[in-house]
Amino acid sequence: MAGRRVEAGLVRRPSRRHIPSVTRQWPRWLKIVLRSLLLIAALPVAWIAAALLLGIVPANLGWSPPERGVTVFVRTNGVHTWIVMPKLHGTVDWRPFAPGEHLRDPRYGRSDHVAIGYGNRNFYLETPTWADLTVANAFHAAFGNGSTLLHVEHIHEPRPEEWQRPLTLTEEEYRRLAAYVAARFQRDARGRPIPVLGRGYGDWDMFYEAKGGYSFVLTCNEWTGRALRQAGVRTGLWTPLSQSIMWRLD
Repeated sequence: MAGRRVEAGLVRRPSRRHIPSVTRQWPRWLKIVLRSLLLIAALPVAWIAAALLLGIVPANLGWSPPERGVTVFVRTNGVHTWIVMPKLHGTVDWRPFAPGEHLRDPRYGRSDHVAIGYGNRNFYLETPTWADLTVANAFHAAFGNGSTLLHVEHIHEPRPEEWQRPLTLTEEEYRRLAAYVAARFQRDARGRPIPVLGRGYGDWDMFYEAKGGYSFVLTCNEWTGRALRQAGVRTGLWTPLSQSIMWRLD
């Protein structure tokens, strides 16, 4: 019988090397395109998996909050995080960094706290509301790069909320936290922070030129995580998502 051999009552199938492969018939360029598409699709999945895993693994494992100390807050809008700090505490004074005269309404400069966040310059300036969000801006915010800004809001008497969690630090921990944040401000020739005048979202906030880049590794939330790790607070090893930070503050 053609294509078969009968030996000792057994029927042997044709060798697999004689079975034509569909993929072998594809042009080489098509194989390259398909593999590239698979790699592109796998990258976000790998990024999310790494974010979840490294957000769970803690840095500063032995840390515990003191019974008394400096109360700061970490706030979120579900996507982005800020660190809320007293405008004046001990030797840490945020008034020279974000004076009231930079605001549209200088009266907000009398507030007793500042909320400071870090982010991609284009995303900050081109997306004042979620209605202004575009696919390009979202992509750059998640995986892009480029220059950065610090966003400073003047707020008064912050209180614990679901979206704003308190955190108690020792005096030394707070000094380390503040030093990390202060070092991110760009300065002019006279040593003053550089505001982006007229580009705040409201009467109470302002953007400032920042040091450092932005990427899928160093996101706005990872910047917050690095500040907390620098202070010595127990935080995930990598915190690119707001959830990576906020769940530990429950």
